[in-house]
Amino acid sequence: MELLRSNLSRVRIPEPTNRIYKQECCISFDTPRSEGGLFVDMNSFLAFGKEFVAWNYKKSGNPVYLHIKETKKAVSEDRPSKKPTLLAIGVEGGFDNNDPEYEQSYEIVVLPDYVNLPFPSVDLPEKLRLAVDAVIMNVGAEKKEQVAVWTADRKHVSKHAMELKQLDNGVIVPPSGWKCEKCDKTENLWLNLTDGSTHCGRRNWDGTGGNDHAVNHYNATGYPLAVKLGTITADLEAAGVVLSCSDVYSYAEDESVVDPLLAQHLQHFGIDFSSLQKTEMTTAERELDQNTNFDWNRIQESGQEVEPLFGPGYTGLVNLGNRLYSPRVASVQGSTFRLDSFSRYYLNQSLEEAFGSAPADPTVDLNTQLTKLAHGLLSGKYSIPATKKDDTGDSAHTALTDKQEGIPPRMFKSVIAANHPEFSTMRQQDALEFFLHLIDQVERINTGNQVSDPSRSFKFGVEERLQCSSGKVAYNKRCDYILSLNIPLHKATNKKELEDFKRLKDEKDAKGEELSSDEIVRPRVPLMDCLDCFAAPEELHDFYSTALKAKTTAIKSVGLTSFPDYLVLHMRKFVLEEGWVPKKLDVYIDVPDTIDISAMRSKGLQPGEELLPDAGAEDDVIRANEDIVNQLLHSHLMISLAKLMSFIILLLVATSSFDNFFPPGIDEPITKSQKGASHVVDQSKVETLISFGFEEEVARKALQASDGDIEKATEWIFNPPSDASNMDSTPSSSGNVVDAAMSDGQGRYRVIGLVSHIGTSTHCGHYVAYIRKDGRWVIFNDDKVGASKNPPIDMGYLYFFERIDG
Repeated sequence: MELLRSNLSRVRIPEPTNRIYKQECCISFDTPRSEGGLFVDMNSFLAFGKEFVAWNYKKSGNPVYLHIKETKKAVSEDRPSKKPTLLAIGVEGGFDNNDPEYEQSYEIVVLPDYVNLPFPSVDLPEKLRLAVDAVIMNVGAEKKEQVAVWTADRKHVSKHAMELKQLDNGVIVPPSGWKCEKCDKTENLWLNLTDGSTHCGRRNWDGTGGNDHAVNHYNATGYPLAVKLGTITADLEAAGVVLSCSDVYSYAEDESVVDPLLAQHLQHFGIDFSSLQKTEMTTAERELDQNTNFDWNRIQESGQEVEPLFGPGYTGLVNLGNRLYSPRVASVQGSTFRLDSFSRYYLNQSLEEAFGSAPADPTVDLNTQLTKLAHGLLSGKYSIPATKKDDTGDSAHTALTDKQEGIPPRMFKSVIAANHPEFSTMRQQDALEFFLHLIDQVERINTGNQVSDPSRSFKFGVEERLQCSSGKVAYNKRCDYILSLNIPLHKATNKKELEDFKRLKDEKDAKGEELSSDEIVRPRVPLMDCLDCFAAPEELHDFYSTALKAKTTAIKSVGLTSFPDYLVLHMRKFVLEEGWVPKKLDVYIDVPDTIDISAMRSKGLQPGEELLPDAGAEDDVIRANEDIVNQLLHSHLMISLAKLMSFIILLLVATSSFDNFFPPGIDEPITKSQKGASHVVDQSKVETLISFGFEEEVARKALQASDGDIEKATEWIFNPPSDASNMDSTPSSSGNVVDAAMSDGQGRYRVIGLVSHIGTSTHCGHYVAYIRKDGRWVIFNDDKVGASKNPPIDMGYLYFFERIDG
């Protein structure tokens, strides 16, 4: 006790603004349920596993810790399951996953000799008791930062519900036997709450569903609200009764909504919801049900006996609670961290080294959290079969399960998403976007360390060649990390089967029948045709030639100046149809084990080629397109902008600020030279950027574009504006010139991984990763890790290829 009192000055009572970690070690994935429990530093309130707490004592000198240990409680077999009323896990009203309950035990530990003192105890100093009580009562930073809710977007009350007009037209809707008033559909029927008409729902992308009669009725009448017949029920155990169970759609607002007066609106047409039974799935339920269709089962290998795998490199990732965010993070993390470039870099950097060089709070340091994640995924420490104790809680009676505990990447998610407007939410973004964001962040923290930067293994050069009708050429170069490929559907190899399928579909549509999943035929497009499409010459019309001083047609071709260690191919399955309507291409990509893209090597400026001249002063004048100006002058947008400008002018006149509103020369032509006016650059700042690893020419351009601000110049280099993407516009004299920051080799590659997506858009669905490891394909589906029997190689969204040299 005397030892404790002598160190009492290092103990702090947490304030409301302090972040307290007590669910997970900040440099490992140890928890209070781990064998050694968790140690909370009573000064910094950071948590450490038993293996790592001594590192913190060595670094911080803080000796007093709260040791937290959790042990599983005995659970009765007849514990009742609660009926879910919300599409959520881990929240009140959500699904009860029957997770075991744990009880906590606490003690005070004083380092370096690990002196143990019981807690609670009246013998402890009051300051320490108050501090520990505050830590125990605190929710914990992990819980506060984690949006641990797997739930669909909450519906809002329709603006049309409270004052909905209902016609007194004598319509009485029977309790059953419904049919569309325009066709023979008897399912997916929607009752319009204004006139009581019954029509079928929208037609799905695959031809299933309805015939669009309900939405057509809205377009003709403007009656906004409809309820899906068959989803109305009086489930008294459900919160909100009708509100949460019935499927109400607002065509005017174009989304599912809540109608607080639904019972009253139904009664208008003689419907007593208390007498109805639910016979159809709601829209949300159908979305979940679609997860069991053919593609979903195939991607996840559902229903197959998958051999579970454990050990180093076979660690699963725990779903963070959100069905949208976790699969995307898991698939991208799993794919990148199982590549040698990432694994070697972060495993060669020891956890202790990363922690020692981290700031005071390692939970906000990306390098530390990347190293933690790499060790968690690749060490095998957390890739062990989960144990299932008997109901008595007796550890002597345990059984191993096929499932592993896995690791939850909460701290990494918090750091990588910090201050990002999209990734900081639990909304789902494209896996491609997340991959590029991850690579960008890794590159940033390795600025000045390009040789060992793990993101370098993905980086390659792209060279664009333009040749106008004069025969003269221009070359533009840029860097990239992914090759984004269009899918040429006209190159499908199963055109005969597609024609037969179209005839079958038309026949079934005419009969009002729906296709079964095994009848659907999808186009099959070879991957090499997608690569050929990328490299194929393209005509550019209305190209302004500085040689001809006129618009003409130019030929654009694209090639690669280097071949990276790992080539990431992105299949553009999400396209925009007419009217900017997003659509996902339902297509299979035939991917061979190996590909050779040597022919895509860019050769640079060739002997005999003549460069297009630079634009002269006269060509630099930026002139307005008169056709576009005339269109704008007569558009509703311009009328609205004119009204806004009139208001601003009136406001400026009223405040005597009008003279300073428009800059001098506003009515003079804008020229490119004005836009890129040169600035005197401080040579010392140039040298500073050079010391970071940037080339002098690039540093000067960045400082000129950033008014001499080093921080802005660095940001400009990493994220140049679109019109500055051609940062290195000097044509290469040889096709063998490669940026020192890029790896290069032969153009032969072997497929080693893929990320598959199932769903209708990038903002819904599920991502699953497949990695070729130890001579076999392995599925990584959250915490499910196993040997794949039938990997869906043809259903990839992102493909990872490894370069084969020699």
